[in-house]
Amino acid sequence: MFHWVTENYRTFLWALALSISVWVAAVTSADPDETRTISPDIAIQIIGQDPSLVISSDLPTEVEVSLRAPRSVWNTLEETPQAVQAILDLSGLSSGTHNIDLQIQIDARPVKIISVTPRTTTFTLETLTTQTLKVEIDMAGEAAIGYQTGETSLEPTEIVIAGAQSQVQKAAQAHAVVHLGGIRENFDQTLPVEIFDESGQKLNGLTISPESVRVTFPVSQQGGYRDVAVKVIVMGRVASGYHLTDISVFPPVVTVFATNPEIVNALPGVVDTQPLELQSAKEDINTRIALNLPEGITVVGEQTVLIQAGISAIESSVTLAGEKVEIINLGDGLSAQVSPATVDVIVSGPLPVLDTLTRQDVRVTVDISNLQAGTHQISAEVSVLISDVIVESILPNTIEVVIAPVETPTATPKP
Repeated sequence: MFHWVTENYRTFLWALALSISVWVAAVTSADPDETRTISPDIAIQIIGQDPSLVISSDLPTEVEVSLRAPRSVWNTLEETPQAVQAILDLSGLSSGTHNIDLQIQIDARPVKIISVTPRTTTFTLETLTTQTLKVEIDMAGEAAIGYQTGETSLEPTEIVIAGAQSQVQKAAQAHAVVHLGGIRENFDQTLPVEIFDESGQKLNGLTISPESVRVTFPVSQQGGYRDVAVKVIVMGRVASGYHLTDISVFPPVVTVFATNPEIVNALPGVVDTQPLELQSAKEDINTRIALNLPEGITVVGEQTVLIQAGISAIESSVTLAGEKVEIINLGDGLSAQVSPATVDVIVSGPLPVLDTLTRQDVRVTVDISNLQAGTHQISAEVSVLISDVIVESILPNTIEVVIAPVETPTATPKP
């Protein structure tokens, strides 16, 4: 037996190799290898960083990874995105510039890494330092005319910045900006703090604590100035059939001034406009009108106010009784009778238009095109020759139409 095996071992080896090849081919055919790029890119995780150091240069946040793996493995990777990780290990690194390869960890097998972009990262580690800065307030814009701002209160008055030593050393100023924008009331807001170098350039990449400060200051009106409401004085009436829908004034409040503050203080809190004439108006009014001010008082800024008045026609309705029903599209050789012969039509629209409406402006019809002899129930249609008039209803809406052939008279023979 041993002798037979020694003589045929090569045949066994060839058979084994052939069977393995056939098995590999079958597996590869059922689960072929595919080369793909993982999408989306993998986020870079930083580990091992000394807490007393900070990265002071730009680092890529993501990495592009291409893999070769069987299709079944790709299905697993797509279902579990966290199976692929890109790690930047800073363990044991001191301050200075470093060039480190990214570590790609894949929780799946079998997988072959084809490419990693970028594969290597260059960055600088610096000592983490802090600095305390006093916060300064910048006023942008102005308060409303006749108003003044009081002493500013700030809480807290100082902030602490932290970051790379090279950046912290550049920091020279901490500012919070107040935008006045015509303010008339006391100011109380929480504003963000920004850091600048000596040349006024904004610095980024620093941690600010706290990030914002509370700024308050009083706003008061100067002597001789006063805000008063504007009252529109109306004269006359709009045209018959119309009504005033609304009236507005811009601005609704104006600032007035007098060299003698007592004159301003004596005002009742409202000033009248010159009269707005509405006599026989039929359209909206958009005009500027001056104010009726007591002697010694002037308006600060624009001397007139914009008045907008809405004027619309009064809507109403009317019933047109006994409107005759017309037959249209009667076929040749046929006659037709309708019942009832007249209907009542209710229409609505602007009252001035309805006042001019006549029977000649309204037409009631029944269309009997393609109808044969017999009795039919047909809906009437109303057309109005004047615009803006709406047909609300027809009473009754259904008309009975009796269609019959026209009788031809028989000729009588002469004796």
